[in-house]
Amino acid sequence: MRVLILGGTQFLGRHIAETLLAAGHAVSVLNRGMSPDPLPPQVERLRGDRDAGPPGLQALMGQTWDACVDVSGYTPRQVRASAEALRANVKRYVFISAVSVYGDPQDRPVRETHPRLPPAGEQVTEVNGETYGALKVACENIVQQVYGDRATLLRPQVIAGPGDPSGRYMWWVQRAEQGGEMLAPGDGSDHLQVIDVRDVARFVATVIERDLAGAFNLAGPRFTWARFITMLGAQNIAWVDAPTLLAANLSFNELPLFRPERGARSGLMDVSNERAQAAGLTLTEPEVSLRDVRESLRGREPTAALSAQREAALIATARQRIA
Repeated sequence: MRVLILGGTQFLGRHIAETLLAAGHAVSVLNRGMSPDPLPPQVERLRGDRDAGPPGLQALMGQTWDACVDVSGYTPRQVRASAEALRANVKRYVFISAVSVYGDPQDRPVRETHPRLPPAGEQVTEVNGETYGALKVACENIVQQVYGDRATLLRPQVIAGPGDPSGRYMWWVQRAEQGGEMLAPGDGSDHLQVIDVRDVARFVATVIERDLAGAFNLAGPRFTWARFITMLGAQNIAWVDAPTLLAANLSFNELPLFRPERGARSGLMDVSNERAQAAGLTLTEPEVSLRDVRESLRGREPTAALSAQREAALIATARQRIA
């Protein structure tokens, strides 16, 4: 099959391209050509700029594909242009959305039947923590409007794995490797749920090969922070209770991935993957994901998150609360 990826050289797009190539499919990628490109030479490179609207997509004209995988659509303007330009050129449009479309659900686990946020206006172009979910809803609506039953919406959770540029998962791996007294958030009973990037890539290939329509939540195994800290192999742990962390007003960037049970956005750490698994989603064991991330980080500079000074101060504050 011939598959077009909008994006394709970064993290998820790269893994999707490599998975499709390994399965024998022909892959084209459209991007600006501004990022490092590790893809093999048989990948067709097309140049364009989605932010420029229809004029930035001229390289797509005159070709047809069995499927388009949109990994770089964040605003309605970007997705409207690509969806309409490719309407007659692709059989299936696979849009990579996010579980953030559900907002902060209290009914759990989160399923595809949960209500979504109200969509952002098509004029909104700023992508941040406040607009991200609503923008993805607006993009989903456009894809469904243009493609109908030829649309597939994939809503991954936090994606982790080798090559992750976000640093959210890898910070914990690197911090455990550094040694010394290490902050562990909560009391170990809160939950963590991420999905391996390779699992997402394989499911994209499954969707294309089986011509699957509809919406799918993509979530990995759900486990406690106690298990995660044990998996990390950290030896000198100091558990810092959730009230201490909440009072410190830490951002998600400073203490990545931790969301206290029933706290803000914790519902997105309790996502059902039943529908996707029934359709062919397979999951990597958390220990295997961690091992492979650790190996991929050899020789890399530590990711910035919680500073050593603030980490020590939080540990000291938690001990004072207990004393």
